[in-house]
Amino acid sequence: MVYRYSRDPVEMVREQFDVEPDKWQAQALRLYPKCPKLAMKACTGPGKTAVLAWIGWNFMLCRPHPMIGCASITGDNLKTGLWTELSRWYTRSKLLQNLFEKTGDRIYMKEFPDTWRLEARRWSQSADKEAIGNALAGLHAKYVMWLLDETGDYPDAVMPTCEAIFSGEPIEAHIIQAGNPTKRGGPLFRAWARRNEPGRQWEVISITADPDDPNRTPRVSIEHARAQIAEYGIDNPWVRVKIFGEFPDTDFNALISEDEVRAAFNRYYRLPPGPRILGVDIADYGDDQSVIFARAGLQAMPAKKYRHVNSIDGASLVSRAWGDFPGVGGVADACFLDASGGYGAGWRDQLLQIGRAPIGIQFGGSAHDKRQFHNKRAEMHWDAVEWIKRGGALCDSEELVKSLTQTNYTMRNDVILLEPKIDVKAKIGFSPDESDAFVLTFAEPVVPRGQIQHAPLHRVQEFEPFKEAEHVVGRDYNPFRG
Repeated sequence: MVYRYSRDPVEMVREQFDVEPDKWQAQALRLYPKCPKLAMKACTGPGKTAVLAWIGWNFMLCRPHPMIGCASITGDNLKTGLWTELSRWYTRSKLLQNLFEKTGDRIYMKEFPDTWRLEARRWSQSADKEAIGNALAGLHAKYVMWLLDETGDYPDAVMPTCEAIFSGEPIEAHIIQAGNPTKRGGPLFRAWARRNEPGRQWEVISITADPDDPNRTPRVSIEHARAQIAEYGIDNPWVRVKIFGEFPDTDFNALISEDEVRAAFNRYYRLPPGPRILGVDIADYGDDQSVIFARAGLQAMPAKKYRHVNSIDGASLVSRAWGDFPGVGGVADACFLDASGGYGAGWRDQLLQIGRAPIGIQFGGSAHDKRQFHNKRAEMHWDAVEWIKRGGALCDSEELVKSLTQTNYTMRNDVILLEPKIDVKAKIGFSPDESDAFVLTFAEPVVPRGQIQHAPLHRVQEFEPFKEAEHVVGRDYNPFRG
């Protein structure tokens, strides 16, 4: 059985996991034993991480005393992605459960725990080349493998360290990488860019969800793919990545780094000058939260979050914060309310009835600076992160860290385009309601009430239509004088 599985890993997946691999998955499984280096460039959701897990289990089961390292772009991503997939298929196979033991960061043969194992490897997001090398070093054996997930965002320093497994004259060594083509650089891009070169080192499998491609992955519905294309456009960079599995024309960039956001947590202004502004994001459905975010100049206050709040109660909460501004007191100078999708209409109507006049903001509406920003959402986010970089003070919030640092942007025709909210939500595992409320406080320029100055009134002079003619005739001129 082990010999049969080593020759055809598809058979192992069918028999041990009771799964029929998709066409491209079967191709990858049968190709890996023949390829020292295999890359999978994929759209979103085709099951690439499952293939990495299947290959890992096949190598563990069918090679003597193997050593396998697993990595992903972050430790959290490894835990929720590849390590979860390895655990899922482990629980589906009695054979694997009988032979192997699994812990939080290690899988090993019960009989040979020190020489027959698979282990998780991680590095810090701020790690330099040397730190990454230290995190990945030390993987040596006669049968050795690296499983690298989400390599579309890997730094270049990762691959040279992983390639060290070929230096010890192993009997069999492999590097298997998979990821979305999010960056025109790094290990995945370089494998793809050199795929047609003579003597190429990497075999590359491309997986697409293109609704018109007969070889598309069946795990992404055609309806979803067509809806994304219709909503964002076929040339949208995120559509190219998420649906077509192609590299964008320009790189994606994070709006702001984690270090910059956390630095804002360590700042505090006791009597912050500047306008007092409320940003209100209203939950549209399910478990999303309604959030009231208050900001006074350079000082932000703790966000107030509510679930399942109706328009009457919601308007009351906003009105209370409006009349007694959180953390500072006094009356708010402005309130911006999310008007996207019509979910905020009830809150706005209730606020108007009690004498408050919030300003509705459409996230998909036009930016003030159309030459620089694709829409209002991009402009508000940009202004918000610039405020942080200028010295803005935030209250400690892991939700803000994840939602701001995991929101990417790209340039198209010199215009800043923000990653769709649905993709951000899928990455971070929750709706970025708090960050939406935060950026709403940058929707429009606001002047504090005490600084508003009215222009002085001027005496209106009597209009004399024939005054200029007097310079010509040399006397008072009125053609209608009798």
